[in-house]
Amino acid sequence: MEAQRVLIVYAHQSSSSFTAAAKNAAVEALTAQGCKVEVSDLYTMNFKATATAEDITGEVKNADNFRYAEETKLAWEEGNLCDDITEEQRKLTQADLIIFQFPMYWFTVPAIMKGWMDRVLTLGYAYSNEKRYSRGIFKDKKAMLSFTTGSQESMFSANGINGDMNVTLWPLQNGILHYCGFQVLAPQIFWAPSHVSSEARNTMLEGWRKRLQGLMGEKTLSFTSMDCFDKEKGYQLKHEVHEKHAAKEFGLNVGIHLGKALPPFNQMKAGI
Repeated sequence: MEAQRVLIVYAHQSSSSFTAAAKNAAVEALTAQGCKVEVSDLYTMNFKATATAEDITGEVKNADNFRYAEETKLAWEEGNLCDDITEEQRKLTQADLIIFQFPMYWFTVPAIMKGWMDRVLTLGYAYSNEKRYSRGIFKDKKAMLSFTTGSQESMFSANGINGDMNVTLWPLQNGILHYCGFQVLAPQIFWAPSHVSSEARNTMLEGWRKRLQGLMGEKTLSFTSMDCFDKEKGYQLKHEVHEKHAAKEFGLNVGIHLGKALPPFNQMKAGI
């Protein structure tokens, strides 16, 4: 791997947790390869999760009808965002790869990490109507989710009680990461580490360390390009694209499935 800058956005309350061990493994492995690694330890930082008018240091433009996205866009343009947001945007701007390391809470990220996404990925800085999805601002950066679950892998299957993990990941990987233009690497999922032996946990970490050796060279997940959608028709899939896939067994991906079966492992493995 060429020397790269990596930002790990990390959310766990305990330094002795498996999540912390996964974060530490990433720091050690990537640093050993010559990467410059920064960690945003959200709980240690006491990072504010709520998106409020307090995030703007100057005057808001419309206090009577406060609209967070529009107000923070203006504040970003004028240099009036609060220091904690500005600092995280600095780290993100410099990074080539962003790893979100967390325990899955209620089928998504912890509130403090969602707050990081809500507050740091501001309109104008991270996305705009013209610059999103395949035309996104961060199209030259890579990002990935690395997380633990509380349930076994079988429970997150198409036949499992929790439902298909590919469906669970679509809002995070498409609706946040890909929306901002990131090239999304397949997630690193540690299945129910609290319910397995210490030997099994060590095996999980060794697998993660091995993957980290070639992480930046991995093929990314596949998403449908904005060029496939008709802006004049409310960003509906273009007729010719729809026709091209009409006879295929699976839909394009988890979200744009054309009423067909979901393509297997679409949000979990690249090149499937």
